[in-house]
Amino acid sequence: MDDETLKRTPLYAVHVAAGARMVPFGGWEMPVQYSSILDEHRAVRTRAGLFDVSHMGEVEILGPGALALVQRLVTNDVERLAPDQALYSPMCTPEGGIIDDLLVYRMGDRLMLVVNAANTAEDLAWIREHAGGDVQIVDRTVEVALLALQGPRAQEILQRLTSVTLSSLRYYWFRQDIEVAGRRALVSRTGYTGEDGFEIYVDARDAVHVWNALFDAGRPSGLLPAGLGARDTLRLEAGYLLHGNDMDKTTTPLEAGLGWTVKFGKGEFIGDDVLAAQKEAGITRRLIGFTLVERVIARHGFPIHRDGANIGRVTSGTFGPTVEKSIGLGYVPPRDAAPGEPIAVEIRGRAAPGVVTKLPFYTRGKKAQG
Repeated sequence: MDDETLKRTPLYAVHVAAGARMVPFGGWEMPVQYSSILDEHRAVRTRAGLFDVSHMGEVEILGPGALALVQRLVTNDVERLAPDQALYSPMCTPEGGIIDDLLVYRMGDRLMLVVNAANTAEDLAWIREHAGGDVQIVDRTVEVALLALQGPRAQEILQRLTSVTLSSLRYYWFRQDIEVAGRRALVSRTGYTGEDGFEIYVDARDAVHVWNALFDAGRPSGLLPAGLGARDTLRLEAGYLLHGNDMDKTTTPLEAGLGWTVKFGKGEFIGDDVLAAQKEAGITRRLIGFTLVERVIARHGFPIHRDGANIGRVTSGTFGPTVEKSIGLGYVPPRDAAPGEPIAVEIRGRAAPGVVTKLPFYTRGKKAQG
């Protein structure tokens, strides 16, 4: 996709004016960094960072059959959601492969799915293919801007702009139709960085106003704009997977360490029979975390070795600024997946030694051992 066909969020001009380096990502032109990835990463870990994630897709599902449709599409149990509660779930093919991983928001008589930018068109087609006549599916992606405020000072910053008591908003819950900087918003508390934080959904026409108001409110707290580069190092330290790298239609939730999202007791869902059979037979590969001894980067697709034999491949890798180690994810046979097991990653023809490490590498206030 060339630059002329890349989509832009409502905040594109703000990013350019702030000196952001823009890159193609999932069909969008997005900021990868403003100052430096390291500065932005550290700001989120110690103070707060603000991300423009308006490229994410928002799909609204309404009508009498909305809940039943989503319950059939995803592996997790949507029926257990209370109003104003969200959950995380894969959405699978009949063969058990992961089409996408997404968030489901239960908004009274309707549901909202928040999907990955690169998968929005395919997800929409898949949802519509399985929908009945009692369901209405509306793509809200272009109408909605999404800002992610993350970090230990996120609550104090956002609280300056709303009368709602944010301390009462629990993890994976949200509030609809509240005001942020005088604009209507939906505010949730999920996150993709390993820190506390909030997602602020606003009308696309209000995006610049709310973005600027957040920086005015966050200046005393050290708020920085953060791009995709810091988002990737933060999510990897926290052990969060990236669709298209760490999982896709060739991997199942059981292999990807997402077995906790597969609720076999909820009734039929797409891929349930294959996943049940895989659970019964046992998986043949498992996603692991690993750390390397040296300060080298294990890139996507690099071979993973043990005792000189190729046992798998890297799916994500970076240097973790907070854990101060080279870290990564990859697939290996279950017999090689126990924390503490020695592995090596082939980097430019040389074996870089490492060790399987229990995920996450970083938990708020802690670092993984290994």
